[in-house]
Amino acid sequence: MTPEEAVQRQSTMTSERGPSTGDPTLRRRIEPWEFYISYDPKELCKETCLLYEIKWGMSWKIWRSSGKNTTNHVEINFIEKFTSERHFHLSVSCSITWFLSWSPCWECSQAIREFLSQHPGVTLVIYVARLFQHMDQQNRQGLRDLVNSGVTIQMMTVSEYYHCWRNFVNYPPGEEAHWPRHPPLWLMLYALELHCIILGLPPCLKISRRRQNRLTFFRLHLQNCHYQMIPRHILLATGLIQPSVTWR
Repeated sequence: MTPEEAVQRQSTMTSERGPSTGDPTLRRRIEPWEFYISYDPKELCKETCLLYEIKWGMSWKIWRSSGKNTTNHVEINFIEKFTSERHFHLSVSCSITWFLSWSPCWECSQAIREFLSQHPGVTLVIYVARLFQHMDQQNRQGLRDLVNSGVTIQMMTVSEYYHCWRNFVNYPPGEEAHWPRHPPLWLMLYALELHCIILGLPPCLKISRRRQNRLTFFRLHLQNCHYQMIPRHILLATGLIQPSVTWR
């Protein structure tokens, strides 16, 4: 058996039995149903889930774990745990990646900025599945302040959903390559609204929920400023504008 065949066989066996029992992250993985509910763009659940990765300096090792709201928001819980358990020299670099089911509120945004100002060696990238109360001006300003302070904030795409499924979820045997597949348009609508927030534009996305039939509605209200300021490739991806065609 060649080395390539051995790797392929091992990958197939892993897929058939789910995450390995020897996987050091197994006890920290969440169940599939938790991932479905927490990260589904149309499920406006109150609970916030955080999946995170920490990488120190030049090390190739990545620490992965998860957290949820308690009496505090999950972002505050992470900061308190990180600062209480980790004592490191300010010159040591640390990269943190968050996968949040909801974007931070304005108070959490402020706490994150204070945390980063006290730990200049820490960089933070945040992926979010949904925007928390995005019509609230304080929340919008909080996200802008994070971006202006150097934090990268992006909506989760299919790539991030797949990454989280593989690395944070106790997926069933045979479903290693399976993850919740949401309509790309929903993801693009959230991305569109995030661009509005970062650019300081008025909201263009309204989300409502009919509890009697559990349906979530997305409605767009675009103004001239949106068409003028939002990157063209974002508008094209949502189908809001059509690419120009030159006839000869």
